[in-house]
Amino acid sequence: MVRRTKEEALATRHRLLDAAEHVFQARGVSRTTLGDIAKAAGTTRGAVYWHFKDKADLFNAMMERVTLPMEQSVCRIDLGEQDPIEDIRHSMREALRQVVEDPQVRRVFDIATHKVEYVDEMNAVRARHLSARDECQGHLSRGLREAARRRGIRLPVPAATAAHGLHALVDGLIQNWLLEPGAFDL
Repeated sequence: MVRRTKEEALATRHRLLDAAEHVFQARGVSRTTLGDIAKAAGTTRGAVYWHFKDKADLFNAMMERVTLPMEQSVCRIDLGEQDPIEDIRHSMREALRQVVEDPQVRRVFDIATHKVEYVDEMNAVRARHLSARDECQGHLSRGLREAARRRGIRLPVPAATAAHGLHALVDGLIQNWLLEPGAFDL
């Protein structure tokens, strides 16, 4: 067996993740085998198993490499000096902009929302998706509560309910735009 340098191993890992993005998008996650990904990356299945425990591990690594728009932007909500509503507004705009302008983010988000089934082998992927959603909604909820506190008002619905609705609205806009990007200006 040939020993590889850390740089070569890292390059192989990145090739596998790049290949996974493209093959998952073309075939869907459930119809893609690790052998398909290895072939697309120009490696062996052994290389896939060297870097990843299973398909779910590879999928989650792909997701971690490209933080999804809602995760990245909403985590930046700052409850410091700035108006939390302006932070939320900026975060939502940034998420939409990122999907439109970054092809890799768009591809991974498309895979995560349209090309994956949460079957047994993908339970870890579902858990990651739910965790990211819950974290995002938590940031939004805290921002909305703080905005109400600073304005001295009472929200007409619980902050958690409003956060859930806002997340669903923006997430749904992105998912629908990905189905047909020319249908409307995201």
